Amino acid sequence: MNTEKKRFLGSLYIPLTLLVIMWVVKLVEWAFDMRFSWLGVHPLHADGLPGILLSPLLHGDINHLVANSVPFLVLATALFYFYREISVKVFLGIWLLSGIWIWFGGRGDSVHIGASSLIYGLSSFLFVSGLIRKDTRLAALALIVAFLYGSIVWGVFPDFFPKKNISWEGHLGGFVAGVILAFYYKRSGPQRKRYSWEFEEENDTAMDEEAYWNIKNRNSTS
Repeated sequence: MNTEKKRFLGSLYIPLTLLVIMWVVKLVEWAFDMRFSWLGVHPLHADGLPGILLSPLLHGDINHLVANSVPFLVLATALFYFYREISVKVFLGIWLLSGIWIWFGGRGDSVHIGASSLIYGLSSFLFVSGLIRKDTRLAALALIVAFLYGSIVWGVFPDFFPKKNISWEGHLGGFVAGVILAFYYKRSGPQRKRYSWEFEEENDTAMDEEAYWNIKNRNSTS
């Protein structure tokens, strides 16, 4: 097994494990006619605090879970593959920040569940981070994310879906969390490859600045 294949399979492990858990939860609900939605985020209520950790694993129905499964798996795997060094920190950051956002700012009369907040967070992180790093591979990934999932940005505006029971607060919280983490970790993880001529230019610039200050100091003392 070559290195790239091992890296890909390693990147798939956490996202696939979480997706399996989501499906197991839904199948248990279906098989035993149970509902775990009460474990979601209930904003500003103590009973909703566990939902910060549990809500992404819960879904309203099979259609809800099916709609989230492929985007979550693709985006999470991309994060763990391309941002291996910081992937766990970013993933947990999106999970926690979006959940906390919902608990403080969500509609108090609703219980919020679903992995949509993670999908929005992963999308915004991959897009923004790919642009600010000026890396051709990551920029290409950012464009792919924008092409495949760019339309989901409308999910942060409740007026676009007035008759649908969606957690736009979770979408917005995930989106904002992804952007924040993209800037916070911009100097960590994969960096753009630098070429020898760039270092030469920096050295020339540093030498020019040093010569300038030497001349200026010499003139000031004469």
